[in-house]
Amino acid sequence: MLGYVGSGPYCFTNSLAMMLGQEAPSTAVIETLTGSPFGAQLIAGALPLFDPYGWHPELGLDAAIAQLGWSCERSDGGTSAEALERLRTACSRGPVLVGPVDMGLLLHQPGTPNADGGDHYVVVIAVDEDTVELHDPHGHPYATLPTQAFLAAWEAKSISYIDAPYVLRTGFVRQRRITPVDALRQSLPSAERWLAGRDDLPMPPGSLSGAAAVETLADLVDQGLPPGIRMLLTAFGVRVGARRLNDAAMCLEELGLSHAASVAQRQARLLGSLQYPLVHGDDRTAAAQLRQLAPTYGQLHAAIRAGGRAPGVR
Repeated sequence: MLGYVGSGPYCFTNSLAMMLGQEAPSTAVIETLTGSPFGAQLIAGALPLFDPYGWHPELGLDAAIAQLGWSCERSDGGTSAEALERLRTACSRGPVLVGPVDMGLLLHQPGTPNADGGDHYVVVIAVDEDTVELHDPHGHPYATLPTQAFLAAWEAKSISYIDAPYVLRTGFVRQRRITPVDALRQSLPSAERWLAGRDDLPMPPGSLSGAAAVETLADLVDQGLPPGIRMLLTAFGVRVGARRLNDAAMCLEELGLSHAASVAQRQARLLGSLQYPLVHGDDRTAAAQLRQLAPTYGQLHAAIRAGGRAPGVR
């Protein structure tokens, strides 16, 4: 089983790893603890994401922080002036995990501003009236932005899963020591719940989860994807989904759950292999691979529920 080391859109995971510093586990462990590998969703029947139905990064971050034995102070809301003062006060005590922000409004990144940036997380290092200095895990250490431009991105008007703008986390404290293996083991019931499908989380009408989401996405590919959805999949969805699943496979193997690990790795390979056909318009191949992927979500759920054993093994 081969792990992946390289770049990828792991913004909230990389940002949390920065905040935890030398005591952070691997990003593979953090991402797996967020629950992101354990499902797929098609929001409102149109927006495909390779993470669980109803899941979003705010839920994932809170889960990973708690499972690793840490606590932090989360705050949000207020006017832009109040948010700036809150950020300045927090930065006086150390780095601050900030997000979600609107990635399309982070003007230090080439090609911005744009309307298709999506959500993003960064670590803010310093702030004054004129400039915000930050580590952007999308390849930009010590980036700087005019303060007002940063506030516009931080307001996150286009991001639907938060109730208030200007979210930050600070004051990280280790409450108890827990090994990465123990944290992963304790997270398995949550992974099983995500794979089973959560019906307690608000979702737009027509949203689908797991196999149904992936099968319907295959039908959409057959019909011809809108350019924006194709770009979402090729620039973000396939990349992050395949990496998440491969990281989950490595973590499951570490727990001795070999069958569950092999299912997750097969998912990763199927999902990763979508990149070329989607980029080059070979939609027939892409749809066929999605239909192979769809039943694996139920298989992974069954494997984790059975403690990772192959069917028939006691």
